Amino acid sequence: MSAKIPENLKTDLPPTLWGKVLGATPVVMTVVATMLAGLASSEMTRAQYDRSLAAQQQSKAGDQWNFFQAKKLRSALQHNTLDVLANTAEVHPLDTEALIKLNPALDSAGGRETANLVQKGALPPLPPGPALDPAVKAAIEAIAGDEPETTVAAKVAQVNETNLAGALRDAQDQVRALDALLKPVNQAVDQAEKNLAGDSSAASQSIRRDFTAARLRYASLRYDAEARLNQAIANVYEIQVRKNNASAERHHLRSQRFFYGMLAAQAAVIIATFAIAARKRNLLWSIAALAGLGAVSFAVYIYLFL
Repeated sequence: MSAKIPENLKTDLPPTLWGKVLGATPVVMTVVATMLAGLASSEMTRAQYDRSLAAQQQSKAGDQWNFFQAKKLRSALQHNTLDVLANTAEVHPLDTEALIKLNPALDSAGGRETANLVQKGALPPLPPGPALDPAVKAAIEAIAGDEPETTVAAKVAQVNETNLAGALRDAQDQVRALDALLKPVNQAVDQAEKNLAGDSSAASQSIRRDFTAARLRYASLRYDAEARLNQAIANVYEIQVRKNNASAERHHLRSQRFFYGMLAAQAAVIIATFAIAARKRNLLWSIAALAGLGAVSFAVYIYLFL
């Protein structure tokens, strides 16, 4: 449907470029109002998408924090059990050779390495991951330090999406690398414990006690290491949550501004329509044109700078 200016009204318009602009005002403003309504709806859809994505990432961050807390609790439990064992029985440093003699399955390169790790209460060395991006590190420290929201938001805004995705990928790779590194050690420890449990000789009693104490120290370190990696993943997710929430706020604000621009354009259409029935049509059309020009300028400003 197209809007046409009646011929008798055209005589009321000045025969100049400005007059042509005034005559086209109703049609142009109708198009502008429709365009701004579409932009407002599009921005609101983007805001809702970002909110939904932030909620999903918050759930993932919550899962990682739950893993972190569970593993820290397990580590504390190992410590407490070790303290109880040390206070109720005589515990000596683990004799790896005696352990291997009672458990021949450990008499191999991998088995001896496992026995030595348990005896020292240490973990296999994990290869260091890639260096954390400085902007990501600064944002994590701001969140962890409970800095003011304005400071956190400013530091989060400086984080590049590509670098943030890379930090998350590297943190997840570190978890997988630690799991792969500890899997054979954990299996060997479990097997050694089963073999010792099946040996009821007096000689094995002391070794079993010493092995249990060493295993508790090893398990405590293992859970602490896993908890730190879960914490690193959770920190990256927290940054993603804040970035998506900030993006949602921005799109919501843009939607509101486009909506106001649409109202201004619709006001221009209404004023131009009133001009058809009024005596001082030129004045009303001029007001409509100015309202429309303001709506278009406002929309361009929002699109480019907000």
